[in-house]
Amino acid sequence: MATKTVLISGAGVAGPTLAHWLVRAGYHPTVVERAAGLRSSGSPVDVRGPAADVARKMGISARLREAATGVTSLRFVNDRGKSVGRVPMDDGGGTGVELTRTDLARILHDASGDDAEYVFQDSVVALAQDAGGVDVTFEHGAPRRFDLVVGADGLHSAVRRLAFGPEPGFVEHMGVYVATMPFDGPVSDRTEIVMYNSPGRAMALHPSRERGIVAFMFRGRAVPGFDHRDAEQHKRLLENAYAGAGWRVPELREHVRVAEDLYFDSVSRVRVPKWSAGRVVLVGDAASCVSLFGDGSTLAMAGAYTLATELVASPHDPALAFRRYEAAHRKLSDPKQRKVPVATALLIPATRAGMAVRNFGTRLLPLVSAAQKLALAKGA
Repeated sequence: MATKTVLISGAGVAGPTLAHWLVRAGYHPTVVERAAGLRSSGSPVDVRGPAADVARKMGISARLREAATGVTSLRFVNDRGKSVGRVPMDDGGGTGVELTRTDLARILHDASGDDAEYVFQDSVVALAQDAGGVDVTFEHGAPRRFDLVVGADGLHSAVRRLAFGPEPGFVEHMGVYVATMPFDGPVSDRTEIVMYNSPGRAMALHPSRERGIVAFMFRGRAVPGFDHRDAEQHKRLLENAYAGAGWRVPELREHVRVAEDLYFDSVSRVRVPKWSAGRVVLVGDAASCVSLFGDGSTLAMAGAYTLATELVASPHDPALAFRRYEAAHRKLSDPKQRKVPVATALLIPATRAGMAVRNFGTRLLPLVSAAQKLALAKGA
């Protein structure tokens, strides 16, 4: 008999995407989420490349475009707010969409319809599996048994910890911390992100669609005793990291001191040698996080679709489905993970010389783009 009941831990991006495709295939997915509702983070995320194709197949492309932030460029400024470089925010094919994580989570949740069960304010605390299924213990709800369990619960995945081992064995600190919070102050242009750099630090103002967002990114070694849920620790780290910074940083540090919805975490790379263990499998950031640099949501949607496709293709053999899913999706995720240090160097140069080289490079982009278009025209 085909596997039918699937517990999905996490209602972010990968979880609802997977639930949608499993419902269409006749499965009965249950999505459990620790938070009281859908993700409230207004941080911008991208749906591009393979995820844009998944969105088209789900019939949600129009809703994604309606929710798009409308941002078209990233402008770099110096201590005095003077522009020192600009790059276009375009995936090259015109199919990518940037929107807030809140809007993406809501659209994906709606796409799974009324046939997927959602359980909020609960989490998985124990797993016990055998050849026929997985017995799951929840923090609040009654124990239940499922045919499969999917960890789609992000960088600090509880399912990964329970089924594969402690977090430090899989999560690699990439030498950067990131913080975001809502911003209701003025922005100069609703179509551009403005980023300020000083050596080893970056701060960006994103206009978003309705409410602005401020992001802090800085280089730093792993902090002993770091707790991703300790807001007071996070505020102290930001206070120290941005002491003496220019532009609008002093003003925004004041906002940090009183912020009640500050997100703060280490930029990390997740590497798990094998993404499945028996009837438990990982997807999204829980399996292969590439946090901060925009591809996490794209990879999460693409991975969830591939996992669902393989489960439908091998309904009697989940182990085979898991192997085929991992082999296919690693071709997308592994190259992205290798590019994290390069992306860090571009967004957060460690030295003033590095900042100068990056800023100069942005001035060459229009020339490179024109040359590429000319070459394409000649070859047409």
